[in-house]
Amino acid sequence: MTAEVHLTWPATWSAKVLRTPPLIAPARQFMYPQYIPGEEDAMTRGAMLVEVKPASGGTFLATCARGFESPSLPSGVWSCPNADAMLAVAGGYAYLIHMIEPAKCLHVEQRPVTEVLVAQDAGLILLAGFQNIVALNASGVAWTSARLTWEGITLGEVRDGSLHGTGWNMMDDRDVPFVLDLATGQHTGGGF
Repeated sequence: MTAEVHLTWPATWSAKVLRTPPLIAPARQFMYPQYIPGEEDAMTRGAMLVEVKPASGGTFLATCARGFESPSLPSGVWSCPNADAMLAVAGGYAYLIHMIEPAKCLHVEQRPVTEVLVAQDAGLILLAGFQNIVALNASGVAWTSARLTWEGITLGEVRDGSLHGTGWNMMDDRDVPFVLDLATGQHTGGGF
């Protein structure tokens, strides 16, 4: 699993994705997801290790369970519209980690995340799934779109406050364009 750090917005932290556990682990360590019924074996799929240096509170190691083993699903770290927050995506599972209280991580409900797109002018990070999109803003989850497709979303370009993409229509067996308003999450078109 190759994962990178993507710094679009200013951040009060720095991070490094590790290939192996550190020889000397920091005193503070957090495992994500925290206990969720049905996810007891999440760590058996492997994990992305991230060494995080926040502005205060000391370095910590974030161990982020991979949601799925597919190499086609995204993994990496993204800065957020909130400078004190970090988005970690590991094998399609998304974790919104706040630097002031990293123990209180939000495990984003979009599972799996199939694509990540930063809409900087709108102040959003878009997380595509198989059927809908979740938008994160400076406060957390801004909105979740309605179902856009039967199965499979392709994120296109952001222009004029809208996301242009396509979604598969089962009846016609083709991708159908949609336009999604980034302010509200409402859409027109799509394959569903």
